[in-house]
Amino acid sequence: MLKKSLIALAIVTAAGAHAQTATSPVPSTAAPASSPAKKELVARIVRAQQGSIEALARGLTERPALEILNNAMQYIGARVPKDKQEQTAKDVQAEAQKYVDDAVPLVQKRAVALAPAAMGSVLEADFTEDELKQIAAALENPALIKYQQSVPKLQQALGERLIADTRPQIEPKVKALDDAVAKRLGVNGPGAAAPAPSTGKAPAKKQ
Repeated sequence: MLKKSLIALAIVTAAGAHAQTATSPVPSTAAPASSPAKKELVARIVRAQQGSIEALARGLTERPALEILNNAMQYIGARVPKDKQEQTAKDVQAEAQKYVDDAVPLVQKRAVALAPAAMGSVLEADFTEDELKQIAAALENPALIKYQQSVPKLQQALGERLIADTRPQIEPKVKALDDAVAKRLGVNGPGAAAPAPSTGKAPAKKQ
């Protein structure tokens, strides 16, 4: 099942890239000429973006595992005896974590290796040397780097505050939805339509 998901992901990604290429308008002007100076600027930009490149690789690699894990949790909630659900969920999550621990570093390493050629060709074609200088200087700015490193903390702070602030309004709506779905399915009892809660953790995103 995992192999099929990875193959499907590769096909979708390739198809999307092909479709974008096929539908993109042909530039009416010639691309800016390349030079050793531009190549060095591009190398600086790619190096400054290593964290984003690794994050992209992690997201692509984790996606099929998260889909499989989500399907597994639904199956466990519907088909596995209640006294075995907790342990089964932990076992499945452990398998998913093993996949993440093994696959993510491999894909991240390849992403970093491929980035100079893949991203570099686009940067050299689409930007002038002066524009590349401005981009490189901005990405290497210590204040910007510090800000980018703090983004997860900022998002967590907002998320915690948002959940606490909206819980009184949202929880009744969630309950009403749960009851309405249960009624549509002909299931008796409050909360019957809700999926079984997971006691473990999904593969964690490493910063």
